[in-house]
Amino acid sequence: MAIGQKQESFTDEVELAGHIIDSLLLPKVLDEIMSQGGRFEILIISVGQRRQDPSAARLLVSADSAEQLDKIVRDIGRHGAVRVHQQDAQLVPADMDGAFPEGFFCSTNQETQVRIGGAWHRVERPEMDCGLVVREDRGAEGVNPPSPSAIVPLEHLGGLTPSARLCVRTLPMADVRKGDLIVVGHHGTRVLPQGRDRDKLGVFGFMQSTVSSEKPKNVTVREIAAEMRRARLGDGKILVVAGPAVVHTGSREHLSRLIREGYVHLLFAGNALATHDIEQSFFGTSLGISMESGGGTAEGHEHHLRSINRIRRLGSIQHAVESGVLTDGIMFECVKHDVPFVLAGSIRDDGPLPDVITDSLVAQTAMRELIHGEGITFCLMIATTLHSIAVGNLLPASVKIVCVDINPATVTKLADRGTFQSIGLVTDVEPFLRVLVDEATKP
Repeated sequence: MAIGQKQESFTDEVELAGHIIDSLLLPKVLDEIMSQGGRFEILIISVGQRRQDPSAARLLVSADSAEQLDKIVRDIGRHGAVRVHQQDAQLVPADMDGAFPEGFFCSTNQETQVRIGGAWHRVERPEMDCGLVVREDRGAEGVNPPSPSAIVPLEHLGGLTPSARLCVRTLPMADVRKGDLIVVGHHGTRVLPQGRDRDKLGVFGFMQSTVSSEKPKNVTVREIAAEMRRARLGDGKILVVAGPAVVHTGSREHLSRLIREGYVHLLFAGNALATHDIEQSFFGTSLGISMESGGGTAEGHEHHLRSINRIRRLGSIQHAVESGVLTDGIMFECVKHDVPFVLAGSIRDDGPLPDVITDSLVAQTAMRELIHGEGITFCLMIATTLHSIAVGNLLPASVKIVCVDINPATVTKLADRGTFQSIGLVTDVEPFLRVLVDEATKP
């Protein structure tokens, strides 16, 4: 470039609206622009004067190349920045089963909309790390209804009929079928970030990850219990994701009571939780350790295998309960109180129990269907790193999540992998569940 020659600048206008100040969305957008070497000019800004008032801003974003500008605009879109001059989303038919077209839109767990035929359509079942598929909604069973404005004439949609009612939803990569219309690129898409819950000033006041072993736990547990009481009274549904430490630490009765009292609407776990729970029912041990004395027992190392074998001979956990063989514990309470559960297997499993889903993709599908079918609004994750991360990947950002583990790495990993709305509580399982049950069941 010659001395004195002005470098060409590429620009685009974006706008944000909502609670962009107190939810720190505007500062995040400005920081993202600068960190990527871009520049911004605030063209218009309107700040709400009261807590319930929204704010709005329009920015001129500049960069030194079209590629740099496109990346900046794409990345600030995660914080709710939307191009002022919009165009329809690009839809490309999948050319094979099990893979998206190159350049597909990678979904987030936040509310997302797609522009088709000049109208914005809400994405059903928000979930991170999926693609977006556009289909005609024919009122088929199991398909969520489209947005109210979804009747549009679309000549360019291939197999879709003109004036079709459209359903836009997340689609896992493995479920792609040749011919599916997939959203490609970021034009015609917008993300509506989950902001501050303005009705709550405590632990759920900001939907962002907080992790601490030093904050006063009783205050946090009281708020968790209050959230669960609201769900029990009909204001939402509760999912519990639990690991075998619930049994090992002597907390089985606490979780069983939560199920009996109606504080659990759905349970996700693995082979280990169910096996050790059933082992305690049959032998009074967990991995051969007496739950009464804390010492080893003769041939105790065989108890978990004998428990699995007994259930396999009966065909299922439900049959064991119905036949009177299994008479207490977590899995017993789930069966007796019609609480659905998914036991997802792993390569480490012994047996496994006949109820365990050994195909991980089938287990994912079962979890997705129950999450959305049950209308889950709150998730309690207890002492299980891999299951917590896996389930966190499936949940919309609107679901409040509390992750409890003695290991700080578990709760930080959950947030690091995109489940930003999780609240981490670093503590031992048994005292946490004991206090939670006391608080939740207070008259």
